[in-house]
Amino acid sequence: MRTKVDLCGLDTSTLPILKHEEMKELFIRLQAGETEIREELVMCNLRLVLSIVGRFAYRGEQADDLFQVGCIGLMKAIDHFDLKHNVRFSTYAVPMIIGEIRRHLRDHHALRVSRSLRDIAYKAMQAKEQWITDNLREPTIEEIAEMIDMKKEDVLFALDAIQDPVSLQEPIYSDGGDAVYMMDQLRDDDVSEDQWVAYVSVKESLQKLDDRQQMIVAKRFYYGETQTEIAKELGISQAQISRLEKNAIETMQKDYK
Repeated sequence: MRTKVDLCGLDTSTLPILKHEEMKELFIRLQAGETEIREELVMCNLRLVLSIVGRFAYRGEQADDLFQVGCIGLMKAIDHFDLKHNVRFSTYAVPMIIGEIRRHLRDHHALRVSRSLRDIAYKAMQAKEQWITDNLREPTIEEIAEMIDMKKEDVLFALDAIQDPVSLQEPIYSDGGDAVYMMDQLRDDDVSEDQWVAYVSVKESLQKLDDRQQMIVAKRFYYGETQTEIAKELGISQAQISRLEKNAIETMQKDYK
């Protein structure tokens, strides 16, 4: 993840980070009418935007573009933050910044979604943001559907339709060492661990056979050919094929004793 963004000559790594009480004091002054404080609040929270931009690095978007979009979300958070909720500003701002970036990614996504679905989804997201502002918790789908007077199923369908595809290369965890990616957490429920171990074991045993034995085993047990058909293809007797097959199987069975 990048540690800085140079935007219009500004290096965010040099920006200050305010403590909770300092931030609270600035909001008191802003909401008392000192509008010039807004710019200071923006500047002091640009690092917060940068930390969120890093979460979307795998999307292939320019970091500078996402940074600017995130700043729009930051300014919206500053304008709507209410001190009476008694929460840290970052707690309130993070979902708004993420929401702004996600809207940008959806609007510029290659997959086309119908206008009606987008409208429902955007209404649902606006309702969700309003609910979080008023109640300081995530709403349920039922609560969102009630707010916009829609069926729960229609809200779910619309929100699913505008979701970005998840890359298998998306990092989902990192403790400072090697990252864990989405593909590392996937599994095939149709293939058990025992089946996988058996497959690897058989493959290793096959490699111990000579080329002709490998061919006979493959034709017999993979392609389903008879000993007579194989004998005709190789120009030898069926009895020879039977003997070679038996020897191959005995060689492979030694690995399982």
